[in-house]
Amino acid sequence: MFAQMNMVDSLRAVINSNQSPQKKIQAYILLSGRLSGVSFNENIKVAEQGLLIANELKDSLAIAELNRNMGIANYFNGNYEKAAQLYYVAADYYERKNHLKQLAFVLNDIAKLYRKTRDLKRANAIYERSLKLFFELKDSSGVQMILNESGVVYEYQGNFKEALRRYRTSLEMATLLKDEMGKSWSYNFIAGVYLLQNNYEPAENYNLRSLAIRQKEKDTFSIAVSYSDLGILYSTWGKYERAQYYFDQSNILAEKMQYKELLSNNYAAMSKMANMTGNYKSAFDFFTLHTLLKDSIFNAQKVRQIEEISTIYETNKREQQIEEQRNAIRKQNLIIYSSAAFLLVALIIAYLLYNRYTWKQKLKQNTETLLQQELAAKSILEAEEKERSRIAKDLHDGVGQMMSAARMNLSAFSNNIQLHNADQQHSLNNIITLVDDSCKEVRAVSHSMMPQVLVSKGLPQAVEELISKINTTLLQINFHYEGFEQRPEGSTETILYRVLQECVNNTLKHAAAKHLDISLVKDNETISITMEDDGKGFDATAALQNEGIGLKNIITRIQFLKGTVDFDAAPGKGTSIVMHVPIN
Repeated sequence: MFAQMNMVDSLRAVINSNQSPQKKIQAYILLSGRLSGVSFNENIKVAEQGLLIANELKDSLAIAELNRNMGIANYFNGNYEKAAQLYYVAADYYERKNHLKQLAFVLNDIAKLYRKTRDLKRANAIYERSLKLFFELKDSSGVQMILNESGVVYEYQGNFKEALRRYRTSLEMATLLKDEMGKSWSYNFIAGVYLLQNNYEPAENYNLRSLAIRQKEKDTFSIAVSYSDLGILYSTWGKYERAQYYFDQSNILAEKMQYKELLSNNYAAMSKMANMTGNYKSAFDFFTLHTLLKDSIFNAQKVRQIEEISTIYETNKREQQIEEQRNAIRKQNLIIYSSAAFLLVALIIAYLLYNRYTWKQKLKQNTETLLQQELAAKSILEAEEKERSRIAKDLHDGVGQMMSAARMNLSAFSNNIQLHNADQQHSLNNIITLVDDSCKEVRAVSHSMMPQVLVSKGLPQAVEELISKINTTLLQINFHYEGFEQRPEGSTETILYRVLQECVNNTLKHAAAKHLDISLVKDNETISITMEDDGKGFDATAALQNEGIGLKNIITRIQFLKGTVDFDAAPGKGTSIVMHVPIN
């Protein structure tokens, strides 16, 4: 109960706050539902306040939810005709908007209403419709609830076997779902069947098990029902003092909730019990109270009103079905007209088939030609990379090693000879420096042609190494990359590295830029490269037409990877290059 009251207080706080109207509507819906177990009148009051906002926002779903909550409160207050009206408003919206779960719940509410008025045939039909929806939705909790509720119809019909079958099936499902309140209702219904069969001990056992769960869950409404059921059980059993205790407890809770029907039923049972014990004055008084409450709840006029509401709903539904049939006829006519048009079009298509066949043959030839060109381009690029790799290896292992050996010999020679003057020493030092510079240049050229870090670590690391060798006083480069936890296919990395190398070299040679930003991003489908500098820019249109400044090399390599390149450049406005390459 404390948890429930805390929730009620929290929802009231949302309603009284500066929250958005949408959040307030949700709070009104939840609060009116929560108050069903505390006060039906308060439930209606809160729902009516929520409807004011829902109507302003034209929130049809919220209007339907609040109408259903008010319908439940009016049902337990004994205002059956009002409850029916509210239920059907909600049902109409749910059905039109195909909210099947909400429709199944409100159908259960409507079936309970017809069960109360003893229109058992209609109640059973609506229960079966609700049960079918819950089965289609695979909603086990909903199925379990309907099995309990519909079992009462069979109980009223005297078919105790089918009623018990449904209650026990519901109990098994509630146990599997670990739904304690669901179990309590199954126990309650099973106890009712045993009572009707004058089998008091199992009826008592199931009622007490139901009450224990409800007291543990602190559910005021269901506790009041359990007290009433125990009062009726003990009264029928002849244990009048115990019966009176439970009736009194039930009445206390029912009065707080304004649960008129439960009070009326309790007074009727108490009148009968007082009459059996010879206390005729109390019997008359209780019967009078029962009659007053019953008359305020139920009469023939209200039954007619409920029937009229149902008729309106069914009429609207039939009108919708008629309109759907008209639409179906329109569709059939459209099919006929379309078929005639199709025959005409078929003649035209037959005439064009030969041309289409010829076009397909040409397309096939062009596709094969493009494939051969693509394979040739791939072979050229692979051969180019292999040649680069071979030259880089030869430079490093051949020329590089020879230059290093020459450097070592020069150093040894300089230590073993006696130079006669400073000019000779200066000349020898120049020769050694020249050999050192040549060694460095050979290593740089070798590394540029095939950087080892590209092979061993990957594209981002190779780009970082390329940037590290650039003089920052000439060009400040900012490099960002992400998404390269897994490396792309090897040739893709190599080709992209060459493209980036070409772009950086172009910036150094032609752009006169101070800053260059490079972004390298990989996701599940694409590698994206963005390069922006603040240099002098160029006429992109003219350059692309002339395929100058190394652009042909860049475009060819990206197109080979099935990618795209966009240049955004103008004289005096810097250069931006954006490339997208699919991974697969």
